[in-house]
Amino acid sequence: MAKDPICGMYVDESTATLKSVVGNRSYYFCSSDCKQQFDQPILSWKRNRFLTLLSWGLAIPVFFLTYFIHFYGVFIIVAIFASIIQFGPGMRFYRGLADALKSRSSNMDTLIAVGTTTAYVYSLFLVLRDPFSTSLTVYFDTSALIIALIRTGSLMEELMKDRASEATRRLMDLQPRTARVIREGVEKTVPVEEVETGDTVIVRPGEIIPVDGIITEGSSEVDQSMVTGESIPVPVREGSEVIGGTVNTVGSFREKATSVGSDSTLSRIVELVSEAKEGRAAIQRLADVVSSYFVLIVSIAALVSSLFWYFVGHAGVTVAVLAFVSVIIVACPCALGIATPAALMVGAGKGAESGILFKGGDSLETSRKVSMVLLDKTGTITEGKPSVAQLMVAGGSGITEERFISLFALLEKYSEHPVAKAATAFASDRGIQPSEYTVQQFEAIAGYGIQGIIGGRIYWAGNPELADKHSATLDDRIVSFLHSQQQLGRTVVLFGCENTILGAVSFEDRMKPGAAETVGMLKEMKIGVAMVTGDDTAAADHVSKRAGIERYFARVKPDGKEKIVRELQKEGYTVAMVGDGINDAPSLAAADLGIAIGTGTDVAKAAGDVILMKGDPRDIVIALRLGRKTYAKIKQNLFWAFAYNTVLIPIAGGALVPFLGTGMYSYLPVAAAVAMAFSSTTVVSNSILLRLYNPSIPGVASA
Repeated sequence: MAKDPICGMYVDESTATLKSVVGNRSYYFCSSDCKQQFDQPILSWKRNRFLTLLSWGLAIPVFFLTYFIHFYGVFIIVAIFASIIQFGPGMRFYRGLADALKSRSSNMDTLIAVGTTTAYVYSLFLVLRDPFSTSLTVYFDTSALIIALIRTGSLMEELMKDRASEATRRLMDLQPRTARVIREGVEKTVPVEEVETGDTVIVRPGEIIPVDGIITEGSSEVDQSMVTGESIPVPVREGSEVIGGTVNTVGSFREKATSVGSDSTLSRIVELVSEAKEGRAAIQRLADVVSSYFVLIVSIAALVSSLFWYFVGHAGVTVAVLAFVSVIIVACPCALGIATPAALMVGAGKGAESGILFKGGDSLETSRKVSMVLLDKTGTITEGKPSVAQLMVAGGSGITEERFISLFALLEKYSEHPVAKAATAFASDRGIQPSEYTVQQFEAIAGYGIQGIIGGRIYWAGNPELADKHSATLDDRIVSFLHSQQQLGRTVVLFGCENTILGAVSFEDRMKPGAAETVGMLKEMKIGVAMVTGDDTAAADHVSKRAGIERYFARVKPDGKEKIVRELQKEGYTVAMVGDGINDAPSLAAADLGIAIGTGTDVAKAAGDVILMKGDPRDIVIALRLGRKTYAKIKQNLFWAFAYNTVLIPIAGGALVPFLGTGMYSYLPVAAAVAMAFSSTTVVSNSILLRLYNPSIPGVASA
């Protein structure tokens, strides 16, 4: 059974006729209305992509035919191509203009519509007056290129929004589709949405736990890293709470369902991500803000210039029209249209060289204002997997350290537990081969540890409870070692033979290289740093001290991380959240700037605004530096675009007529087009200078 992603109704996959495939995932629908609603964004994206490609496919020939290739009737062809662009891909700007007029306001669409229409209509008038001329001064290329450039920028933004919405879909995909429940004494398989509070659910080894619940029978170890961030599987037994969406590892158990449907932990995470994404106010671009005033000023200036030369200057209709056209063409936002995309493309290229992906202009703008970086612990500051921290051989055990490691690695070799992998890797790194024996009757005891027969004797590795089961007594040295390591937030595994403890091994989630350096550099940038984790206080305190972080939050659940982000924002901080797990998705979405570790989950990457592909914490600093530099370039580009208009509009309006006469209007439109091209070149050149910027940190390799 599948679930309709729109209405939530169950659909039988074997008989369903309505289906959509996105990526490698199939979605089934109960009705054509649901399918249409689901497909609408996809169809819109395809349509916009087609129109953008069409605009470029025609704008490039228009440009070359206008300036470089002249033959009999060439301008008729140019006019046809330009007309297709103007009323095909360019129609969206007319709709924007209509909306602006209805709301009695103006926006970027207003300026684009007025500017491109003026250039187009004036050029069409010239072509219709002399259709077979080979030397007309037309401005079809102006309108065509502006439309193509603006549509390209809009397509990029639409793509980023669509990718951001994938976070919720991927979270929903994590939930099992079915669950095994006991009803009327019979085991039944039902859709997970039909599980009711109080149902007894059976969970077997290797399965994803379908719903939140409390274990009523059995024991196991559960990998909760995707939800809580804890790097080591958690032992669970009767009375333990388990979370839907997490992975059961070694044992089987029965649970009593406590939270189902929209009340489950995973569903709450989905809701948090959706609310955080929808609740973020879109950052209005500087160009839109300024252009809202700029449109009115330009329109008035063009009209006043035209009326002045007709009624006051008595220069005639032609000069009046040329004055109006010159002002509008000069003000036409070609440079304005590429100011942001040009810097973004160069900045994105620089980021890619360092393995850093920015999702859009908003993330670049926000990065310059970040005043607090909130770091997830597991997988961000630390490696996200256990490794051997310290080893102690018990006194009087009569065993050497090398022999201890050899036997310990042999027993752990038969286990799939992350700690076991760390133990065997530790032995390998030291060049110690597992014991020459083989393990017989190996057994994983859920919630306690492992045991097996080596050379005819029972060896075991696990927690103090397992030592009690074998009547092994912990001497003072072992107890002291156990307590000291636990205070450092480490996991301790006791190793023994029958009723004798041979020693103990502690495991920790090691800090990533450069983590402490990253914290230091952020502090130098006057940016606050805090750490948040689902781990216990001891582990959090130990890691934060080593990293140089004064403020931390421990034992935090997914919704708690999102709440901490909100609290920091209330304190006046612009918060950048850095994380890699599913449990980080709500906080990444809620933060002003979500920075996802690229080595983490797809959900985290979809929810973040910036992706660090290499997983090196020092890339956080590089990302903030590059973001600030790129945004500075965008502001510079916008300045040049508006400064150019500010200087040339008075000239186009006739400020130099007293010196050059009205005859200047015979070549002023051409000069305006050249000046506009020069302004665009200035913007592009200024953006290219960003290529010279080196945001890297010594010792951090490029991607």
